[in-house]
Amino acid sequence: MAMNDIGDIAFLSATELGAAIKARQVSPTEAVEAYLERIDRIDPKVNSYITVTADQARQEALQAEAEIRRGGYRGPLHGIPIAVKDQIYTKGVRTTDASKIRSDFVPKEDATVVANLKQAGAILLGKLNMSEFAHGEPQSSAFGPARNPWDLSRSPGVSSTGSGAATAARLCATSLGEDTGGSIRGPAANCGLVGLRPTWGRVSRYGVDGAGWSFDTIGPISRTVEDCAITIGGIAGYDPKDPSTHRAPVPDYQAALTGDLKGLKVGVVKELIDPVELDLDPQMREAVLAAITVLAELGAEVREVSMPLAEKTGYITRAITHVDRVSLRPEWLRERPEDYHYNTRVHFTTANLIPAQVYYKAQKLRTMVRNQVLGLLEDVDVLIQPTSGRPANIINMDQNVVSQDGAKSALAAGGFRGPYSLSGAPALSILCGFTSDPSRAGGEGINDSGGLPLAMQIAGRPFDEATVLRVAHAYEQAVTWNQRIPPAALPI
Repeated sequence: MAMNDIGDIAFLSATELGAAIKARQVSPTEAVEAYLERIDRIDPKVNSYITVTADQARQEALQAEAEIRRGGYRGPLHGIPIAVKDQIYTKGVRTTDASKIRSDFVPKEDATVVANLKQAGAILLGKLNMSEFAHGEPQSSAFGPARNPWDLSRSPGVSSTGSGAATAARLCATSLGEDTGGSIRGPAANCGLVGLRPTWGRVSRYGVDGAGWSFDTIGPISRTVEDCAITIGGIAGYDPKDPSTHRAPVPDYQAALTGDLKGLKVGVVKELIDPVELDLDPQMREAVLAAITVLAELGAEVREVSMPLAEKTGYITRAITHVDRVSLRPEWLRERPEDYHYNTRVHFTTANLIPAQVYYKAQKLRTMVRNQVLGLLEDVDVLIQPTSGRPANIINMDQNVVSQDGAKSALAAGGFRGPYSLSGAPALSILCGFTSDPSRAGGEGINDSGGLPLAMQIAGRPFDEATVLRVAHAYEQAVTWNQRIPPAALPI
């Protein structure tokens, strides 16, 4: 694999870069310098990073280089430049939650996922932008909104905004996000990436500022399914510091990518492919249906299944997570309300007013949703539906309270991702097409066919991320969507 220019390095997938580093065709130092150069040049318009740890990354690259030269190669993440969402603790590096309230907080130890990545030899480039306290839209960040590399006027998704933006813009090789109600899968969908919400309990949350303790999951946002597989492989596993983690064995996710779907049973959730209440863009629906056809052609057995509560899961999720989030540090809302973004303050104040009986009913409904999801997965291996109802929307910088209809629509939209947040099952978003209207995307050239990313969601049984990844990888290998590069990532 010959590199014509150091700038070419950033356009390798994490898996390809790892192979080149192992073969000593590319050094970790060269990889880090390639990404730091792009961050300096491109990130001022994308705004995906809150903190760049350039000096630390260079030191870690030299260490990785020396280890590999001595024959101490650790695996596919060794020497790979990564970045993490800024609610994940990093020793000696500020962790802000994209809020003024946490702007000077410097953790004294790494989160377990960061420690695991370092043990695997990955190199931290920095901390990524997000919605304030993992809640709300991109504009709530105290550091300004991260922007979608496919169209800089549009949202990269919430709340792992910077993880989606940086990975798509080739400003890191792979990244970590956090998913409560869909904040890995949403940015992956908006930015044309692969985002995996692992099973609840598969990955430690020790050292992570939470948004909803019984929902929060840490997982990868990557450019390819194989990149996603090596990233989750680097962070998954039991952690005695997090009692919610399980002792379930962690498989070799990369080895699971066999491409064989013969006889695999796929259930298409009819309430999410032909919804009554949810706003599903016709182009999104057609793209997902076309992707399902590809799975059938690859040998999967496709059938329609019913999840009666699916369309209500956005409401159920928010009724619980809004209360959970504001209950974590209630003194901040009492003592420092002016330090929240206006929209966050409105959301959190509203959460304080949710009656106990509403919260209790939502918890009962959550159990019913979980039973519906797990019941379906007794008869099929994976469930398929859109990741989102619509492609990326334009960022609205106004501080406002939306209308009642607007609020209802926003809550309902979570129904596409809600079933798996509520059930704790693994779910992955993968690119499955683009909108056909050039006016809905920014840029020309390699994306001159126009459009914004469209995404399919694949969900599976608890602790069976391997099958979810296998289905996604087989689909990815059969299509060419991920060969397109966002306009903001291209050389100026």
